[in-house]
Amino acid sequence: MTRDRLRPTAARVRTGLYDSLGEWVVGRAVLDLFAGTGALGIEALLRGARRAVFVERDAAHVRALREHLRRQGLEHRAAVLREDAVDAAGRLARAGEVFDLVLLDPPYGMGLITRSLAAIANSRVLAPGGLVVAEGHWRDRPVLPPGQEMAREVRYGETALWFIRTSDGPRS
Repeated sequence: MTRDRLRPTAARVRTGLYDSLGEWVVGRAVLDLFAGTGALGIEALLRGARRAVFVERDAAHVRALREHLRRQGLEHRAAVLREDAVDAAGRLARAGEVFDLVLLDPPYGMGLITRSLAAIANSRVLAPGGLVVAEGHWRDRPVLPPGQEMAREVRYGETALWFIRTSDGPRS
């Protein structure tokens, strides 16, 4: 599934996301699936995340993202992988990677959030007490796999953010 049209996260949505996370993001490991421009993961790094792994399938976006990280001086705390985002969760988990925060911003209307959530649940790439934040059109509310629960849902016009945690995770 190629990303014909890049749709970066609106600044007000990104600000709302990180304002709601507050200091929680500091020192965390972040996985930005369907990274595109990398705006969500870069914001995490700028707000104190320890490291971020960006997964993007489009070669041009990968090159631009690497350059953006270099210009920001963040490349030493980041890795950019060119691969399918849904497949990446399992591969990263098999390599021993675990993340506190997983960001999902796939193309709208393709069911990719639900597929990604299933891959995350099956892979164990999300750390205990970790959080998945998915962005999509409000009509594309994801179906959660067993073991995940909706912690919070916020709308910004047509865009929704879904905060998802493991059912056995700590209560906020």
